[in-house]
Amino acid sequence: MTVITISVVGIITVMLAVQMKGIRGEYGVFLAAAGGCLIFFYGIGKLETILDAMRQIQEMIHLNQVYLTTLLKITGITYIAEFASGLCKDAGYGAIGGQIEIFGKLSILAVSMPIVLALLETLKRLLV
Repeated sequence: MTVITISVVGIITVMLAVQMKGIRGEYGVFLAAAGGCLIFFYGIGKLETILDAMRQIQEMIHLNQVYLTTLLKITGITYIAEFASGLCKDAGYGAIGGQIEIFGKLSILAVSMPIVLALLETLKRLLV
């Protein structure tokens, strides 16, 4: 599937969900969640391509694997948090969606701390 195909799936899902809201509102939410899951899992399938490219970059520039692993973790956290937040907001639970976004941001900060500390240590060695 391409971006166009995924976009069409998304638009059709939204149009059907809007139609279902008039009949039974909860069906629209379920349909939107199902469409979102389809797109989400297709996006996860693209990770193999990204991982292969990351391995090639790591071999070319001899980068520490910790940095690439952290970058992938941050990408995963962002993708999952945005997906879950969007579903909650679409279902009418914006407060929970907002909390998921905040937790995702805090998780990214926690995962990136070792890299920040390594950067500060490198700067400290250069300045002293």
